[in-house]
Amino acid sequence: MFDDVRDLYNKTILERGRKPLHMRALAAFDVTAKGDNPMCGDRVEVWVKLAESGVIAETGYKARGCEISVVSADLMVEAVAGHSPAATKALFSSFRQMVETGICADCDEALQPLSAVHKYKSRIKCATLPWHALIAALDGTTASVSSEGGST
Repeated sequence: MFDDVRDLYNKTILERGRKPLHMRALAAFDVTAKGDNPMCGDRVEVWVKLAESGVIAETGYKARGCEISVVSADLMVEAVAGHSPAATKALFSSFRQMVETGICADCDEALQPLSAVHKYKSRIKCATLPWHALIAALDGTTASVSSEGGST
């Protein structure tokens, strides 16, 4: 079991959990949304600045919670840069497949540090929470979303 936990908390997760590279609020943004997992206390707020072409120019976030949630948000920022909202939703679908099954043929390489999450079913909600908030923001839903993706 200890080896499995080591698989989950790999070097990237430990480093980025302690010192996230992208955790910051954006001063200027087009859309925003919050996410909350009341079962474990994870909270995230996401801000997105869109380019004139409609692609994601910049994403910022603030997160409080476990390392998995924080790292997921931090890696998400990198993975979605330059993507359209539709491409971002497709990437989330692939990411969700990876954290639920461990298998994903078309996942962004930047997201691979979270591939062991599937071994810990209770952590899937932690990993997907920032993505639910991002998708809510892109859909224009500013209300808080739960880790299940529904409005709260």
